[in-house]
Amino acid sequence: MKENMPGKQDIRATLYDQYVSRFKTAELHRDDRWFRAYWSWCEFKYLPPLSNIDRKEPVLELGCGPGYVLEFLQRKGFTHAEGIDISREQVGLARSRGLRATAADCFAFLKKPRAYSAIIAVDFVEHFTKEELLRLFPLIFKSLRPGGILLLQTPNGQGLFPGQVVYGDLTHQTIFAQDSLQHILTLAGFRNIRFAETGPVPDTFEGKLRTFLWSVIRGTIRIIRQIEAKNTSKLWTESIICWCQKLPPSP
Repeated sequence: MKENMPGKQDIRATLYDQYVSRFKTAELHRDDRWFRAYWSWCEFKYLPPLSNIDRKEPVLELGCGPGYVLEFLQRKGFTHAEGIDISREQVGLARSRGLRATAADCFAFLKKPRAYSAIIAVDFVEHFTKEELLRLFPLIFKSLRPGGILLLQTPNGQGLFPGQVVYGDLTHQTIFAQDSLQHILTLAGFRNIRFAETGPVPDTFEGKLRTFLWSVIRGTIRIIRQIEAKNTSKLWTESIICWCQKLPPSP
């Protein structure tokens, strides 16, 4: 990302150099219980959109961080999953877990010929300006095989309480809602665009209780918003999940 702002101080570069050691220190202290809970959540939220991807096909994670999603994919049988991240500290953590991760700028990386069956970007696109995203999404599209899937998660500008996730990270540049994200994905060529909430999953008794309570809360909020502004949004969690497809060329 440094290449996009010649002559200007980019706060992102300054923070990414120390992303783990100064700002994401919790990454150094995850225990097995946390990983089990996270991977269970990933199974509910990330695995279904990837269900038709051959586990032997190449998969790329953009902004892989310390490799939590990569390790989940590895555990689910994806044998050719790799990741890139601009933060060398985060890549170091991922590689220490035996994962295929590389410190790289996404623009430079994606400019080279690539052919992935799926590209994953969790908490990634919000770190770019709108101008950068107008270049990034077409590069992602080009790097997918026909029929390939882009799966991403990003803060939800229309969420019930978006402030913490929107403003809690100084490197956030662009916040999407469902419509605006659909617009830019469509512009890049993606089709079959679908959305889902993040939120709790019913994998434990606590998870089932949280899922039930969330359904009650979101139902109430939908009624209030419908009365106030005829807003029919169904996505109220602080982040949203989106997946879309690069369709094969017409015969």
